[in-house]
Amino acid sequence: MKVTVVGAGAVGASCAEYIAIKNFASEVVILDIKEGFAEGKAMDLMQCASLNGFDTKITGVTNDYSKTADSDICVITSGIPRKPGMTREELIGINAGIVKNVSTSLLEHSPNMILIVVSNPMDTMTYLAHKATGMPKNRIIGMGGALDSARFKYRLAEALGAPISDVDGMVVGGHSDTGMVPLTSHATRNSIKVSEFLSEERLEQVAADTKVGGATLTKLLGTSAWYAPGAAVSGMVQAIACDTKKIFPCSTFLEGEYGLNDICIGVPVVLGKNGIEEIVDIPLSDAEKAHMQASAEGVTKTNGLLDL
Repeated sequence: MKVTVVGAGAVGASCAEYIAIKNFASEVVILDIKEGFAEGKAMDLMQCASLNGFDTKITGVTNDYSKTADSDICVITSGIPRKPGMTREELIGINAGIVKNVSTSLLEHSPNMILIVVSNPMDTMTYLAHKATGMPKNRIIGMGGALDSARFKYRLAEALGAPISDVDGMVVGGHSDTGMVPLTSHATRNSIKVSEFLSEERLEQVAADTKVGGATLTKLLGTSAWYAPGAAVSGMVQAIACDTKKIFPCSTFLEGEYGLNDICIGVPVVLGKNGIEEIVDIPLSDAEKAHMQASAEGVTKTNGLLDL
């Protein structure tokens, strides 16, 4: 199993590290345009191998896509990260050109790859990858929902005063501060609805805190977060590589599902060896349906800024 991560910055390096530590891939290639940067990250990570007990080979390359040939899964993290006060949508001008070039270059050398898009604005970049490559919809996946759901569960556990292993919850919709739809109606603590423990007002606060999870971290860190995004990607990569059939909320191309067409947006999917094995239809409350529709309208508006 060969995995390529494009972008050796904090998010890309975290992806590579978590994938390697889980020890399911034979090789991870990190590619970056900055001379020697990916090579240095790869060497540093390989020097962790004996300490962290993994056998995955990590290789770094500077802008040489031939070294990514025959990758099973490719991850695009490259692009400029957010700065405090920036929205994800404001990154579109620069990141669109990067994602288009990277996705087509990867496809040239790995025609059977499954592609995971992390670059922001993520739903629009996933949509762009579809249009640029013409790959089947099941083989292009946007990461956002997996990360947003992890942040949702963190906030739920915090509000409940419960261990996070007791909590389950999901975020669908667009990966943006206004587009996320935390499904409080489906969230549970050890199979019991969280509404049995938390007031409606407290749940609304949990949802609000979840939506600005990325912006909160950007303000604190001065740039985008990287540990949780890297962990989210590694979980998705592992589900595909090991054919686990786990359900993740991911940005996927919709053709009528959830009443939406010609858009990439976060919905629950089953991940396995073929990428997206199934789009899972779950019931939404009237409020959640309205939020999902508003989220889709926002993503469509951002997609309109693309030069396709």
